[in-house]
Amino acid sequence: MTTTSLPAHVPVSDADPFAPDVLEDPAPLHEELREAGPVVFLSRYGAYALARYAHVHAALVDWQSFPSGAGVGLSNFRHETPWRKPSLLLETDPPRHDAPRVVLERVLSPRALRRLREQWAADAHLLVDELLRRVAGTGEFDAVPSLAQAFPLRVFPDAVGLPQEGRENLLPYGDHLFNAFGPPNELVARGNPHIGRLAAWVDAQCAREVLAPGGFGAQIWAASDRGDITPQQAPLVVRSLLSAGVDTTVHGLAAILHAFAANPEQWRRVRAEPRLLRVAFDEAVRWESPVQTFFRTAQGDVPLPGTVVPDGEKILMFLGAANRDPRRWERPDEFDLTRDPSGHVGFGMGIHQCVGQHVARLEAESVLTALLERVETIELAGAPVRHHNNTLRAWESIPVRVRVS
Repeated sequence: MTTTSLPAHVPVSDADPFAPDVLEDPAPLHEELREAGPVVFLSRYGAYALARYAHVHAALVDWQSFPSGAGVGLSNFRHETPWRKPSLLLETDPPRHDAPRVVLERVLSPRALRRLREQWAADAHLLVDELLRRVAGTGEFDAVPSLAQAFPLRVFPDAVGLPQEGRENLLPYGDHLFNAFGPPNELVARGNPHIGRLAAWVDAQCAREVLAPGGFGAQIWAASDRGDITPQQAPLVVRSLLSAGVDTTVHGLAAILHAFAANPEQWRRVRAEPRLLRVAFDEAVRWESPVQTFFRTAQGDVPLPGTVVPDGEKILMFLGAANRDPRRWERPDEFDLTRDPSGHVGFGMGIHQCVGQHVARLEAESVLTALLERVETIELAGAPVRHHNNTLRAWESIPVRVRVS
């Protein structure tokens, strides 16, 4: 698609959503796109952009017009060969999507997770107690490695049934995976020399004989034994856990820790009303949007306000922009526990909505409950540092200072 063939009334932007300055602070571009119109053409990538909440939400739930099967990144699987086998959850549509989705929903359901609640709560208390003893003199630590990364990497691989060796590969593998949804820029080039080794390790962990009995992975293989999915699908469903089950939770946990440290009055509020804890996590996901963007591909000529997107063209949905759209949210740039954040698109929406969101919520609840019992105040102790990723809104470092109650 070229700009010369566009209808004259479609706004055109030459902005690069994946440029370092935009990844550092996407808010100005998000506002520019929202105000430009319901649909904007991104001339650098030949893609249509949706940044307003109503249109992003509508595209997410309309998988027939905006399917995922041609890839949820810039690459168009109609014309390009993906660098790995497509995800059965993210990058397929019904009917291929249905059986794997049902299996994973059952394995990760709130009811299934109840058996982990007590153990994860104990693990979180142990981690927080160890951390607070270590920093007893100053009360200062980096919340990213100490909590946001440490807890998911402590409990989730165990729940899946992974062996201990090699778990350090999970974060760099996921980082490259989400970078690869964007253009082949410097972030992708940085990971290319390592991705063969990392992908081989991840694929090896998906084999039946590697996974511990009783874990999520073994349950997925048991579903293949029952005929719910095929033996060929089973390792790809396990891989979905390892591809998206760690990074997104790490960055969601980092988002809420940063939200509280940057807004210490909200920490005081949740300490006074612990029932707000679950609201707090969803508000942090809305406010920060750890997953910033996903692509879809037009199936047929798709009418959108003011234009028609031609068949096969890529559509870039700005989840982060939608979650701060003032047309949907009052004071959208504020982290506010009096808000009802339900309806945010931070976990997606529709049939491709994040199947692991209950896992992320339980991990966040476990860590924050342990902190609430021990930490009276939390505040920033220095300037946080962003970690740039083509898809994720992530933190490299969040220096915080706490006072123990």
